[in-house]
Amino acid sequence: MTAITPKVTTVVFDCTDLDVMEAFWGALLGMKTTSREDEWLDLQPLAGDGPVLAFQLVPEGKTIKNRVHLDLDVPDVHAAGERARRLGATPAGEPMGDPRTPFQVWHDPEGNEFCFCTAS
Repeated sequence: MTAITPKVTTVVFDCTDLDVMEAFWGALLGMKTTSREDEWLDLQPLAGDGPVLAFQLVPEGKTIKNRVHLDLDVPDVHAAGERARRLGATPAGEPMGDPRTPFQVWHDPEGNEFCFCTAS
């Protein structure tokens, strides 16, 4: 029998408001919506050929810390954070790590964690 190696095709976030998530993540990542239904939406694939970032409508709100989150590489954690704040994100704390390559945890408008990170 041949081993089958899966490929990640979609990263899905549960949410209670598709419009808010579409506006926030679309603007933050500069990505357009490629598909939209009553309870689901897809943004363009990450990095051109990467997995699709998708949002699924659910009745319950987020109540605990995510077990999975996105790390977003940016040249300036502070500038990226200010832009995210204007789009509706809130910081989970101050920048951390090595001052030359800091990272900072943020919450999207529905409370999902993501990080801005700088490469060395």
